[in-house]
Amino acid sequence: MTQPVNLNRFRKEKARAEKRRAGDENAAKHGRSKAERALDAARAEKARRDLDGHRQE
Repeated sequence: MTQPVNLNRFRKEKARAEKRRAGDENAAKHGRSKAERALDAARAEKARRDLDGHRQE
């Protein structure tokens, strides 16, 4: 005889897998790598320093 299947558990696992798949697709489509984020942060910091350097007292 086969084991009974908990349909609620099956449904929830399927929904989790779908959410994970959609999240992975969005991360690949819209995500930025760590290097890209670091480069943007460095550029913003340099722009801030340059602007501060031009301030008059």
